[in-house]
Amino acid sequence: MNRRNFMEYAGLGSVLIGSGWLLNACETAASSSLTSLSNPNEGFPFLEWSVEQLINAQTNGEYSAEQITQAYLDRIKLVDSDEGLGLNSILEINPEALSIAQALDAQRKETGSLVGPLHGIPVILKDNIDTGDQMMTTAGALALVGNVAARDAWVTDRLRAAGAIVLAKANLSEWANFRSTRSSSGWSGRGKQTRNPYVLDRNPCGSSAGSGAAVSANLCALAVGTETNGSIVCPSSANGVVGIKPTVGLWGRSGIIPISITQDTAGPMARSVRDAAIMLGTVCGIDPRDEYTVTSKGKSFTDYTQFLDANGLEGARIGLGKNYLGFHEEVDKAIEEVVQQMEAKGATIIELDAITPNGLGRAGFDLMLYEFKDGVNKYLAQVQSDLPVKTLEDVIAWNKDHADQSMPFFDQEILEMAQKTGNLDDDTYKEALAKSLRFNREEGIDKVMDEHQLDAIIGPTGGPAWPIDVVNGDHFGGGSSSAAARAGYPNITVPAGFIQGLPIGISIFGRAWSEPTLLKIAYAYEQATKHRKAPDFLPSVAL
Repeated sequence: MNRRNFMEYAGLGSVLIGSGWLLNACETAASSSLTSLSNPNEGFPFLEWSVEQLINAQTNGEYSAEQITQAYLDRIKLVDSDEGLGLNSILEINPEALSIAQALDAQRKETGSLVGPLHGIPVILKDNIDTGDQMMTTAGALALVGNVAARDAWVTDRLRAAGAIVLAKANLSEWANFRSTRSSSGWSGRGKQTRNPYVLDRNPCGSSAGSGAAVSANLCALAVGTETNGSIVCPSSANGVVGIKPTVGLWGRSGIIPISITQDTAGPMARSVRDAAIMLGTVCGIDPRDEYTVTSKGKSFTDYTQFLDANGLEGARIGLGKNYLGFHEEVDKAIEEVVQQMEAKGATIIELDAITPNGLGRAGFDLMLYEFKDGVNKYLAQVQSDLPVKTLEDVIAWNKDHADQSMPFFDQEILEMAQKTGNLDDDTYKEALAKSLRFNREEGIDKVMDEHQLDAIIGPTGGPAWPIDVVNGDHFGGGSSSAAARAGYPNITVPAGFIQGLPIGISIFGRAWSEPTLLKIAYAYEQATKHRKAPDFLPSVAL
């Protein structure tokens, strides 16, 4: 794609919305935890705290879930709002967040036990994920403002069952970066432009821009993003956090505004591999509204932390995709260091000329166009809110009628291309689906891993964040997400260092259902390097 080469036709067609600031009922008086704009990290009691630390603080009586929730709400006001630093990663605060926290505190006091592994943990969801509460689900699109879901998405339901507090909805690239070939990642009509917390005039990537920026900025403990191609891993890399794109079918997709039934999945975004692994296990299971999850039976786990091994690189055979290099000399140097660090921990690195054949972009893009039209029409058909749009055709017409608000910087040519496609019985679609799956699965990742007896493949997740540019759009350098995305296979990105103060990540991907192996490798690399550090919200890169 020419937006991380969108018109190569599929590089990053992923999914999420832009961000805005709706504090509504949760705008309470700032607590003593509120820090200053001059040093926003000073004084925040939970800076870089892990899920385990937050759980322990509740069980030992140091903090209640209500106190933790209030502290994160205060930090959102300081860091995210226009009155604060203007990170703009949050679209809407959950007005029920504090009351949920109070109920969790009361239950723990009464029973002496936790609801689940995420008891009292503040989580932010991308705004294409339904929440059956007072918050809207809009994918950042003004045409969907007012869409209050009748029920939780599978992801939302499972997180609540684990004790998580859904704190807010995150901004994203409108329609999950599937609207224009010249869009700015992290921009949506509803929420405008999300910024990068390391350097505020830089782009956070997308489409899960708000989720990545929010968890990196310590506005929550965990966040959920969604990916079709790159939309979890790219913003995770650009914002210096860990992101997991699971195997398609590991997490249920019901209640998520779709792009591609073949490639879409939600996944964890966190500040550490351990925290991401904790969240990964809480959402696994058979979603009765998503038939793809049946394929995960016997292949998923409720606890992925059991696979975390600081010595997990010992004896591992890992392929390095050389075709992912060469777009930035500093990224190449960073990957050389990654290789040296992995080899020092006992891994064998095998250089690979290519993972998949050339020329798959057209098929990948056609597949998404057809599936987007089909999926969006099905999603809108079941919406119970009184919206002005009921079909993709309606969305296109609404945007044209409200172009000054909905399309001030770039058009909707991808929506229009999708509308012109036929249905999923068309030969063009069937051929695109068969080609994409064959050459990314059995003739792609599986073949290369078999030939070289690999445990995983690595490549740079992307380059350092580019300046925000709503006029010309994104300036992607490179990436490695497409093969795993089109195959529906898992991909994990881990912080791999900094270039001029801007984080970059290393992607680790492999066969279907290989999350345990990938987590073992990712955790070992993370523990050996510990690149993650909290952002300082600099105004620009020093010249």
